[in-house]
Amino acid sequence: MVEDGLFRHFPCDRIFALHNWPALPLGSCVARDGPMMAALAVFEAEIRGRGCHGAMPHEGIDPVVAACQAVTALQSIISRNVNPERAAVVSTTQIHAGDSWNAICDSCLIRGTTRWFDDEVGDLLERRVGELVKSIAAGFGCESQLKYVRRFPATINDAAAASLVRLVATAAPANLKLLNAAPSTASEDFAFMLQSVRGAYFWLGSGKSGVTHGLHSPHYDFNDELLPIGIALWVSIAQKALSCA
Repeated sequence: MVEDGLFRHFPCDRIFALHNWPALPLGSCVARDGPMMAALAVFEAEIRGRGCHGAMPHEGIDPVVAACQAVTALQSIISRNVNPERAAVVSTTQIHAGDSWNAICDSCLIRGTTRWFDDEVGDLLERRVGELVKSIAAGFGCESQLKYVRRFPATINDAAAASLVRLVATAAPANLKLLNAAPSTASEDFAFMLQSVRGAYFWLGSGKSGVTHGLHSPHYDFNDELLPIGIALWVSIAQKALSCA
């Protein structure tokens, strides 16, 4: 949308977006200055060996062993390469190899995601994922190919816009309680819009009494009590932003 000229065709002074947040109690709001959501990349590494009979592993080159070592080593990026004062995530979420009980396959595929807030950390993650996959595969006699794709930038709020949200949220008719929660390492494509126009992205608590299932859970159930709160807040934000223009 941004690349297609959204803000050229529809110029905006400020932009706002919200996400309901079941981990926070109903009647609460988080609107941080600066980072709200992390940047996102995905990776896919193919490690290629040489298949053979599982009873005769010395006749092949096992890509599964190499892949498992790589998965374990990738966890060291956070604990040994990233400054502990700076948040980052490396998660391997898939591993696929073979379909036989008694044969070692030719290749193994691992996939995962990385998250960060600072561009410098993002560069470090990409570099170390590539170095580790390549060197570990080679160490086990395998070849490797890595695809690493940065998808979303970090969601960074303009301080003045976030302040406006906090001011409106605590006043009538919303009357919300402000919480000082940490940024989330989940990601948000509204980040692309915030790179073009100053604004703020914020969370509205939607937790229910009792068990509340998280976002993207198959058991998630939206809390309808949030609807009038959200509507009142949106109207108030528009009124306040326009009066300050």
